[in-house]
Amino acid sequence: MPWPASAQLLAAGLTLLGASALAGTEEMTLRFLRNGELLRGLEIERLRGNCAERTVEVEDPYHLRRKRYRACPLAEVMRAGFGERWAEDPERNFFLRARDGYTRPAAAARLAEAGAWLAFADLSNPQGEGWEPIDRRRVDPAPFYLVWSGPGQDDPHRYPWPYQLVEIEAAPFEREYAHTLPRGLPVGDPAWRGFAIFRGECVACHAINGEGGRVGPELNVPRSIVEYRPAEQIKAYVRDPGSFRHTSMPPHPHLSNSDLDGLLAYFRAMSRRKHDPEKPDGD
Repeated sequence: MPWPASAQLLAAGLTLLGASALAGTEEMTLRFLRNGELLRGLEIERLRGNCAERTVEVEDPYHLRRKRYRACPLAEVMRAGFGERWAEDPERNFFLRARDGYTRPAAAARLAEAGAWLAFADLSNPQGEGWEPIDRRRVDPAPFYLVWSGPGQDDPHRYPWPYQLVEIEAAPFEREYAHTLPRGLPVGDPAWRGFAIFRGECVACHAINGEGGRVGPELNVPRSIVEYRPAEQIKAYVRDPGSFRHTSMPPHPHLSNSDLDGLLAYFRAMSRRKHDPEKPDGD
């Protein structure tokens, strides 16, 4: 017998409510993976239950002022996700992934430093409750924001400050981004210096051969950036993108001319090592 219209509406409402609650739970869950395999997802309440949460004050490089957050020590979060021995190998690599595709690699030794916090609430939003939006795009940093409270840790070039954090994966860089390496070149080749700069400064937002971040444009396939942009223009743009156009890409005034020359050498080397994941054979 068909349900009465009122009962159908009630059932639909309960279904939508359940879906909304599930979505909210998923949004406040941090996922932990190892080599592509999901280990566990921890909801915010479980994370708070596994850590000595507290209020921290930090020099926030995105808001350009001191901010107060409610946060868990990152080391305790990592233990909850990966186990007690998560930082045993200081060279172990982790990928910090945001909801928008930003992916920042970081070594265990860096993440194990004192001063790292996983923030889950903004206590100094001038607008009141919720998170204060970041930059001109007014990005909501929720659900999680990695912040640092130690001296000198407010430099986002040296320390990862990903917001909208939803996933942390333990995986070797060479495994995850195998097609970003300029293989076959001698150790002293300038392209390796450029690769180190790309790995430390660029890969969070940009991809080479389809591997890397998805916030900025792909830099190698189908055409390398050095195949359609003059070298001096590329260097000037990397150093100060805001002088070309309004963009979310940060400036890099700390990179020397030699650093930028190395980055160009890397781009040129990779232009001869193309691997296009959009093509069936990759070539």
